[in-house]
Amino acid sequence: MKKFIRNFFKRPLSTQATPEEQIAKPVAPTLNLLMFIVEWNIFQIIFSAFEEEKVLVYFIQKGRGTATSEVIDLLGIGSADKAVITCIEQPVKIPELLKNIRKKLGANRQGAGIALSIPLSAINSPILQAFKLVEEIQTGNRRGGGFPHTLIYSVINRGFSDDFMNTARKAGASGGTIINARGRVHEGAVKFFGIVVQEEREVVLMLTGKDKKDAILKAVSEAHGLNSKAQGLILALPVDKAMSLSFVQEFNA
Repeated sequence: MKKFIRNFFKRPLSTQATPEEQIAKPVAPTLNLLMFIVEWNIFQIIFSAFEEEKVLVYFIQKGRGTATSEVIDLLGIGSADKAVITCIEQPVKIPELLKNIRKKLGANRQGAGIALSIPLSAINSPILQAFKLVEEIQTGNRRGGGFPHTLIYSVINRGFSDDFMNTARKAGASGGTIINARGRVHEGAVKFFGIVVQEEREVVLMLTGKDKKDAILKAVSEAHGLNSKAQGLILALPVDKAMSLSFVQEFNA
């Protein structure tokens, strides 16, 4: 293992991942999806903290809050325009990142919004390398392994969502939801991957059963991964239950 790690860090930063390396694979508990829902007029404060803490990749989407007055008072997620910001980070670094953000918000902290931390069950292998993490795939130690459903969360260059969904459907996906977003990348990530992430992006959300998850991840990672024209960042989030709003039954993707 020590020899592997020494050889890994000797690799040049510009090394391009092979199609096999791009495939989203189950990972050990080392990365989380961090999501912020904040007032639109303070998203630049979040971004400045990301820059200081060297967050590699992050995305922003514009939304509108619809919370009741009681929830507004409790969480600070009212009815004005909202910024939904997502990034990937190691759990050990999240407390310091949140501390920096709270410090920068200062007097704006009250009612600024909320932050959610969600464990990942799979992600493109090159992303693990960017975080200088060694893959650990162990039976029974996969995050989300016990959950019946998976949310496949993918961020791709704008204009490639139709091709992406066609690939996913051929692999067993039943459908998806597409959201417009903007992407930002730390210069360290640009040097590592040797790519420039297009600012205009699309987020593709697909809910699937655990029996179809691996096939879909493999197909979309091979066809639309980081080194493709879509430059896809593909990850998976465990879902413990999914239900239809039309019927009193669980949803089987």
